[in-house]
Amino acid sequence: MSKNAGVRTLILLRHGQTEWNAVDRMQGQIDTDLTELGRRQAKEAARELVSRNAIALIASDLKRAHDTALALSEHAEIPVVLDPRLRETSLGDWEGLTHLEVDSDYPGARVAWRLDAHYRPPNGESKLEVGARALPLVRELFAERQDWPGRTIILVAHGGLIAALTAALLDLPPQNWPALGGLANTSWVQLSSHGPGIDQPGWRLDVWNAAAKVAPDVL
Repeated sequence: MSKNAGVRTLILLRHGQTEWNAVDRMQGQIDTDLTELGRRQAKEAARELVSRNAIALIASDLKRAHDTALALSEHAEIPVVLDPRLRETSLGDWEGLTHLEVDSDYPGARVAWRLDAHYRPPNGESKLEVGARALPLVRELFAERQDWPGRTIILVAHGGLIAALTAALLDLPPQNWPALGGLANTSWVQLSSHGPGIDQPGWRLDVWNAAAKVAPDVL
């Protein structure tokens, strides 16, 4: 028996590039489209991840994540299941603004947001709230997918959501959440659960910000 026979592997993949990513515009839950580069990135990531023995593919219902997941689905021949709990952080009044506009209108706020998991953009969500929104999905998969041990589940989502969910799964203290930095487009995170069950999952962070490297795309 493989030494990993009982290990549940979870891959969290960020969507491909959008036009708004390219110009540093805050997307949040606004539904934007992939660029041509973003679609190429999705196909490259799919070729890289198809060998991961995946049994399920679940995506945010925002188009940029759904379309990225469809590229994986074509390679892995697994249907895409959409789940709105995987949507990006709601950025409230910041959505649609560029980074420079946010810095001009709300001096110091983006720095505070990056460094404080409790910080909530005006009419938006804190990182802690985003983690709490997504965590039940993984707990449900733990309970329902008896075929998960020894295999992989892939979630396709957004940079802020992935960082928050990772911190929540690892049960990091809120002051340590900023240790998980930004993710490039179609980069992924890999976690593995080595614990005895849902109440003691024993999550480990195996990989952070891995990429198939189609093109320079650094945040």
